[in-house]
Amino acid sequence: MSSGAIVLLALVAGVTVLGFLAARWGRGDLSNIEEWSLGGRRFGTFVSWFLLGGDLYTAYTFIAVPALVYGAGALGFFAVPYTATAYPIAFVVLVRFWNIARRRGYITAADFVRDRFGSRSLEICVALTSIVAAVPYIALQLVGMKSVFMQLGGTFAWHDGLLALTIAFIVLAAYTYTSGLRAPALIAFVKDTLIYVTVIAAAVVIPAKLGGWAHIFSVSAAVLAARPKPTSLYLQPSQYVAYATMALGSAMSLFIYPHSITSVLAAKSAEVIRRNAALLPIYSILLAMLALLGYCAVAAGIVSKDSTAIVPLLFARMFPDWFAGVAFAAIVIGALVPAAIMAIGAANLFVSNVFNEFSHVRPRGEARLAKLLTLAMCGCGLLIIFFVPVPYAIDFQLLGGALLLQIFPSLVLGLWTRWFQPGALVLGWACGIALSCAMMVASGFSANYTLHLFGFSLSAFIAIYALIVNLAVASLGTLALRRGSLALGTDGTVPGDYA
Repeated sequence: MSSGAIVLLALVAGVTVLGFLAARWGRGDLSNIEEWSLGGRRFGTFVSWFLLGGDLYTAYTFIAVPALVYGAGALGFFAVPYTATAYPIAFVVLVRFWNIARRRGYITAADFVRDRFGSRSLEICVALTSIVAAVPYIALQLVGMKSVFMQLGGTFAWHDGLLALTIAFIVLAAYTYTSGLRAPALIAFVKDTLIYVTVIAAAVVIPAKLGGWAHIFSVSAAVLAARPKPTSLYLQPSQYVAYATMALGSAMSLFIYPHSITSVLAAKSAEVIRRNAALLPIYSILLAMLALLGYCAVAAGIVSKDSTAIVPLLFARMFPDWFAGVAFAAIVIGALVPAAIMAIGAANLFVSNVFNEFSHVRPRGEARLAKLLTLAMCGCGLLIIFFVPVPYAIDFQLLGGALLLQIFPSLVLGLWTRWFQPGALVLGWACGIALSCAMMVASGFSANYTLHLFGFSLSAFIAIYALIVNLAVASLGTLALRRGSLALGTDGTVPGDYA
């Protein structure tokens, strides 16, 4: 076994132990769903910063973004303005949401939608959409781990990485079941430390070995232009709308993912949310550096049919074997942490907003069922990576975001207005989801769809097309239902909840 594999196994074993020990971190009855899934809502600024960072900066940043830059050039950098745009949105939206959720004891976004619009149907639509959207994101984390295992070879790569992924899944599920949100919160300290060390080393070592950034950009420009499907270091006019809509749509959906909501609700105060909205952009510097690794891989002559293997191949070539193990551990642990939070968030939604609608269970039974469902969520993610073909790994996140953005009118706009009629919101949601799915299939599970109208072609993010239709249907439906003097439903919140 190589020294890199030994380092990787040692670090993963270490965080696994931390995951189980996290059950003893802080006081709380982990048979209570609020303690298990939200850490008792007691996390301060420091812990929340690492938790949210571990939640948002994942295998998406280490594997998917560089892979897209490697394959599509400048288009892959949409992720940088996307995160920069997301934090001001978070500052405004999440503080308002946290206030009402804390006052009324919500543990999911669907809890708020149910009370705000007085509609069980809308609650279930929001919950199911969030659950389904989380599964591809979990799959993306597993793709990140798979790329490392395939690079290590041997037993790690047995049956296309199936054995190693299954073991990783069992480890993830076990400590998540035992410790709940405390496990990823504690592991996030190690995960983020490894990421910072790896990114700083990559920013210093790799460009130096490749002759500097000027040489990297020069070689990348020539290679990208010479491909069968030419790309560029600069956006082409035909890519402007796709780039802008991917950034905007991703920013609008980022903080309504169930794992983001779960991490936010674990904070002990609204001030913690404000501070983190101001501090988290520090991670965007890492994201920009990681995106540039796509060009480094081009300049280094890395060639692979699987774009997700680009960064592991680059690290294996540029670093000593032992440090490549550190970098691989950063990727694997960087996937384990968010996958755990995603599974917890999705399980909360199913238990609180779907299962309880048909079969009420006691509080301790809720926690037990949520724990079991985390296993199912991780298992679904494992199945997706083997059976859903996508052009780039990042499409798992983008396609999940396209579905999730269809609850934006109910959740985000609902924080400020009840003008929409709940029945119209359900109808708009249904049209948005149907259009998203149809475009996904028609585009071959690519995140962008090219619309041909009146002799013009427009390529844009599927989520934006669907959201426009969603809002139009919900607005027209509301006007029609209001004209018919139909009841709006009862608002279970009061103005003081939003203060």
